[in-house]
Amino acid sequence: MQTFSHILKHHFEVDPDRVCLYILQTNQPDYPITYRDLIRGAAGYAKTFENNGIQPGEVIILILQHGIDLVYAYFGAILHGAIPSIMPFLTEKLLPERYRADLASLISITRPVGIVTYKEFDDVVRSALLPGDSVRKIFISAEIDPPCDPEFGRLHGLKRISGDVVLLQHSSGTTGLQKGVALSHQAVLNQLESYGTELGLNEKDVIVSWLPLYHDMGLIACFILPVLLRIPLVLLSPFDWIRAPYRLLQAVSDYKGTLSWLPNFAYNFCAQKVRDRNLDGVDLSSWRAVINCSEPMYLESHLAFYERFKGIGLKHGALATCYAMAENVFAVTQGGIKEPIMIDEIDRDGLQMENIARGALPGKPSVKIMSAGKPLAGVKVQIVNNKGKTLSDRKIGEIAINSNCMLNGYYNRPDITEKSFLNGWYLTGDFGYSVQEQVFVTGRKKDLIIVGGKNIYPQDIEQLAMEVSGVHPGRVVVFGVTNEELGTEDVVLIAEVHTEDPEERERISDLIRQTVTRGSAIALRQVVMVGKKWLIKTSSGKIARQANRKKYLEELGINS
Repeated sequence: MQTFSHILKHHFEVDPDRVCLYILQTNQPDYPITYRDLIRGAAGYAKTFENNGIQPGEVIILILQHGIDLVYAYFGAILHGAIPSIMPFLTEKLLPERYRADLASLISITRPVGIVTYKEFDDVVRSALLPGDSVRKIFISAEIDPPCDPEFGRLHGLKRISGDVVLLQHSSGTTGLQKGVALSHQAVLNQLESYGTELGLNEKDVIVSWLPLYHDMGLIACFILPVLLRIPLVLLSPFDWIRAPYRLLQAVSDYKGTLSWLPNFAYNFCAQKVRDRNLDGVDLSSWRAVINCSEPMYLESHLAFYERFKGIGLKHGALATCYAMAENVFAVTQGGIKEPIMIDEIDRDGLQMENIARGALPGKPSVKIMSAGKPLAGVKVQIVNNKGKTLSDRKIGEIAINSNCMLNGYYNRPDITEKSFLNGWYLTGDFGYSVQEQVFVTGRKKDLIIVGGKNIYPQDIEQLAMEVSGVHPGRVVVFGVTNEELGTEDVVLIAEVHTEDPEERERISDLIRQTVTRGSAIALRQVVMVGKKWLIKTSSGKIARQANRKKYLEELGINS
């Protein structure tokens, strides 16, 4: 019987001096953590949890910044047999009142018994608690028992079984983090086995990441996987990366990194923000896979990233793709590892008006879509219509999955769990199509805008707007607003811009309209220019479309 705790115990006993991860932080020396350090640090947390009456199977929320405390607290909860779940730390990018509301909602649904945080953050946490809440103890990181040799006979994590829930991943949506994805030891280990095989993991691999650990891509691919499979991990702070994206490239060069995962915006961000002066001596030739995942993927982003860094060793074949979700632990498909990414050029009108991905037609507008690859071993994918009927290749419908990595359910939400499955298949809420096992993702079902019979995917329009000079990269949102008079939806675009000058804003607005008209089959009904920090983002940095739509309508005095 395999569980996380059994694997960690094995690593501690067999190879305790092996470095499992390096913590990188600005203005501090790189900090290596061996398996001995990891288990001893985690044992201190496990001892504290036991002494304070936390029971195996109970949930503990971790609100800690990137660093050693978060690493030790996470695995300390697992060694104790508790269920850890990471809540994003409050930063200047998150609205305090929204953050407290999200935390209050998380507590009410998940019913954690403990929260681990810092002394200076204690008041913020307590402000989200309500009378009768489940939280029995707020643990202050500085007051945790110091690292100690583990007493394996007393660790409750070793008494858990493979079907028990080992962790929760919470969605970063717009409704208060209400869906906690409960995953068992067995589901996660099944994922690691099939994904490790698909990636061709070997003794030379080194994973380099800046991704936050409250997001499934960071937590699974860039934390759980390397620690349990003994792949060295180089872990940067997401806050350091956003201020200085070149640090990722320097870390890859310094540690001979071979694997990294990036959301699509990071390709553009690095290509635009990294300066030549920060690349002296940087060599990216060790990178064998830079995997695009977690948001819509664009060929243009890959090409920009490659062109910017090919001169310092980046190989075109290193660019890879992945379709993933917390409900499947992480990866559903993987592309670009065993064979080149399939690029499908399809007829735009077929995509938008007929729900079919037919090949491009001479003289007609077309779009290029990158394949997300083929399903992992143990994962099945099918495309279904709104009645659940399986569609043939190139027919666009909802992506449904069935696998040995599936969630146990949404924690304490049997109602949502039941609605998410149809005949044993999980309905992802994503639209896409398949071509001989290759999976192509076209957009989110809930975000789809229908204008005059055309299916409009907001991310495509947002991508066009971001090509306009003066628009903040990643700070554009598109959504539909019902036009009852016309009986269809109007497309509204809101963009954050650098200037407050009315004439300059009007010029940028006109350029956005022209760019969208040329590059799509629609005309924008309204383009709104706003200042910095107007748009609402989720905790994982994604644009919260429905929250921004609500804010827009409220400012107009319209009920959403």
